[in-house]
Amino acid sequence: MNTPLSQNIYFKIGVILVLILLLLIPKIMIEQLIVERELTQTAAISEVSSKWGQEQTITGPILTIPYQPYASNAKEYVHILPENLDISGSINPEARHRGIYEIVVYDSKLSIKGNYTFQDLSTLNIDQSKLLWKEAFVSLGISDLKGIEKQVDLKWNDSTHYFNSGVVTNDIIGNGITAFIPLAPYPSGKINFDLNLQLKGSQFLHFIPMGKVTNTNIASTWNNPSFNGQFLPDSSNISGNGFDANWNILHLNRNYPQAWLGSQYQVHESAFGVDLILPVDNYQKTTRSIKYAILFLVMTFMVFFFIEIFNKRFLHPIQYLLVGLALIIFYTLQLSLSEYLNFNSAFLIAAGATIALVAGYSRAILKSAMLAFMLSGILAVLYGFIFVIIQMQDYSLLIGSIGIFLILGIVMYASRKIDWFEIGK
Repeated sequence: MNTPLSQNIYFKIGVILVLILLLLIPKIMIEQLIVERELTQTAAISEVSSKWGQEQTITGPILTIPYQPYASNAKEYVHILPENLDISGSINPEARHRGIYEIVVYDSKLSIKGNYTFQDLSTLNIDQSKLLWKEAFVSLGISDLKGIEKQVDLKWNDSTHYFNSGVVTNDIIGNGITAFIPLAPYPSGKINFDLNLQLKGSQFLHFIPMGKVTNTNIASTWNNPSFNGQFLPDSSNISGNGFDANWNILHLNRNYPQAWLGSQYQVHESAFGVDLILPVDNYQKTTRSIKYAILFLVMTFMVFFFIEIFNKRFLHPIQYLLVGLALIIFYTLQLSLSEYLNFNSAFLIAAGATIALVAGYSRAILKSAMLAFMLSGILAVLYGFIFVIIQMQDYSLLIGSIGIFLILGIVMYASRKIDWFEIGK
């Protein structure tokens, strides 16, 4: 006697595998939607930043002396870095909104001071009589000049000079401001400088350690900073009221000297500073959660498959498909909610709605409240497992591997007494 097609074990397994593969198509479409929404967020950040001020990196100040070794008009430039460089200031962050997106911008007040000596010129192996001392200038690199809020004055020993927009040479910096400082030939002793800078920017503020000793102190009311770049703070304090951090960097810690000729060194590789990041990245977490979609499909379909075997309640492939679509739509629901709520709330609401939908449908097609309750419990455990993995980023691989191993062990234990050959008949 032939087994009806609806009860044929091989046909049912084949249908389940095909359905899982078909449901991966909307999964991929949702992943593309996440990328699209993330790009929209990036565009919103760029739009606000372009009007307020982009990410800022402060380079300098750098003292530059033109060098004309030959009779022609061609000039080269000798660049001298400060002996001591002290940077201190505060960052006042502010959250701006563009549509549903939140963007972090800031207004900073910085004090930059230090001194120069000229003892390093002897190491350059140049004809110092060809240095054009009277054409010397000081440059300060600023990534986005639109962020400058007030005129910047340079106190140079007992005199005051004014910065103008633009740089004379691109040997070291591409954007910045310049103050011309005529010097007497072969100055001796130290030259002290002091300047104040009010600068607007967005997302991060970085510095280049240009001093032989660079000491930087930054404070802010932002309580979720990310210190990055080539150097971490020597000391920092982060609390609910904000943070303060100190960097002390020596010229021995970087890969360029105190003075050189031309453009032979790339100083920006030694940048350090602070990022004012938002506490969560909903799109990144949603992307991580959707990677486990196939686990939900396989486990849920496997539960229905075992229900068919143990309880002789045969289900139609359309019923499998509807349950699978509910599990996939969970991710679009989670994504849309996370744009208005925090990620945890969005996840819990979407998971609760999906569990309720699948449980109600299972109760209707299986005619059993106990089976529906059991399926709800399994889905709740799975969603809880994924939620824990997302929160524990550093240990997600370890926890995920252990969890999947345990799930496989439970499935093997539950199916240990099934005679698959008998079922096949």
